Amino acid sequence: MKRTILALATLMATTAFVAAADSRPAVVYDMGGKFDKSFNEAAHSGAEKFKEETGTDYRDFEVENEQQRAQALRRFAEDGNNPIAAIGFSQQAAVEQVAKEFPNTKFVIIDSVVDLPNVRSVLFKEHEGSYLAGIMAAMASESGKVGFVGGMDIPLIRKFACGYKGGVKSVKPDAQVMENMTGSTPTAWNDPVKGGELAKSQIESGADVIFHAAGGTGIGVMQTAADAGKLAIGVDSNQNGVQPGSVLTSMIKRVDNAIFDAFTDAQSGEFETGTVALGVKEDGVGVAMDDNNKDLVSEEMMAAVDEAKAKIASGELEVHDYMADNTCTY
Repeated sequence: MKRTILALATLMATTAFVAAADSRPAVVYDMGGKFDKSFNEAAHSGAEKFKEETGTDYRDFEVENEQQRAQALRRFAEDGNNPIAAIGFSQQAAVEQVAKEFPNTKFVIIDSVVDLPNVRSVLFKEHEGSYLAGIMAAMASESGKVGFVGGMDIPLIRKFACGYKGGVKSVKPDAQVMENMTGSTPTAWNDPVKGGELAKSQIESGADVIFHAAGGTGIGVMQTAADAGKLAIGVDSNQNGVQPGSVLTSMIKRVDNAIFDAFTDAQSGEFETGTVALGVKEDGVGVAMDDNNKDLVSEEMMAAVDEAKAKIASGELEVHDYMADNTCTY
């Protein structure tokens, strides 16, 4: 992954940096906290892996409001931390501002693009991974009705929902896919009560598998599904163990690898900037299998997933990207 990440997509502005002997990385998490069991926690896992493998410590900060984004990035830059990773699209404006102020500091942003010579932007093809999750949901569903609970109502989360719907419809064209978003502000990422309420409503309407892309809010979705004897699908990190035996799979985004690669590249002097996009072909997204869900997933289900993965990787199957035109064609 470390070598392939930079060869995957067009590098908009490639710049090599000389390694600093005293590399001191830092991470600024998005709202929801680094232990959200989802997106932020994936980044934390990558930073921890870097620490374990290199013996180099890192600093981190959990933002609680919008103003803290730029403040935290600036403080780390002033203290000499390098590189600095900003987790989440909401950090875009802050990274643009602070990266200009500190042109000799390396920055990494996840899920957004900042076109500056000292920034690496890492995107993921969430629609492709969600398509695979949709295949599994459709094959596991007995009612022909499945659900999706998103966090903040933004194009990125609509991208998850659309890919999921495409996967479901590829298996069962007549299946019903229910969709709800938790809210329109960043608090939507950390509202498990609301997540549970939305999941309960979908279950009462017949959904027996619910995929969440809602950060910490998804904990409520998975709890409610488990309590009702239904299945949930986790997101970003492997959440199969959150409710063992009730989580069909998790659509994983390898944010952990993106952070690990950025930190190790900076330490070795191989840090390059520009934009990369990681999908099924690059092992940037996928579905999680482990002991917690092995009894829920049939051989036929995995065969269907593997077939779709191969077609996506080869280009034979193109999953529609909602963010390309703000529409879902499924």
